[in-house]
Amino acid sequence: MNFKPEIKSKEQLEGGLPKYESIVKYMVQQHSLITLKPDQSINEVINIFIEKRISGAPVLDENKKLVGIISEKDCLRIIVDQAYHNQPHSEPKVADYMTRNVKTMSPDNNVVEAATEFLNSPIRRMPVVENGVLIGQVSRIDILRAAKSISPTTWGG
Repeated sequence: MNFKPEIKSKEQLEGGLPKYESIVKYMVQQHSLITLKPDQSINEVINIFIEKRISGAPVLDENKKLVGIISEKDCLRIIVDQAYHNQPHSEPKVADYMTRNVKTMSPDNNVVEAATEFLNSPIRRMPVVENGVLIGQVSRIDILRAAKSISPTTWGG
């Protein structure tokens, strides 16, 4: 028998259950993240991904505002598109291929809200944004670490 968790709304979670810690304590701070610029070349991004062993990065404008995310999958898409269309190797820019409509979290989100977001999404990591400015990033593994530190008696059971 498969267990399917009941996903509760924010209002249901707040009704009588203990308050949970903010995700801020568990996220990777912005200054520790590798971020990219919209005008960087995809070749440069691929080199960064390989060298730093990362699979994606937030894209920031000159004011540190989040304008998108680019992933290794986006880079692979470019390679396949160029090969399929028999295009000469061009210098595409991050802005041409990044995802602009980025799902984000707020520093006000707590651990349970973040876990719920990850359950309802195939995304493995999300930027944490305050007033449009990137302040960090939280991943599924960060939320699992947070859950381990929360006493089992606070899970409402």
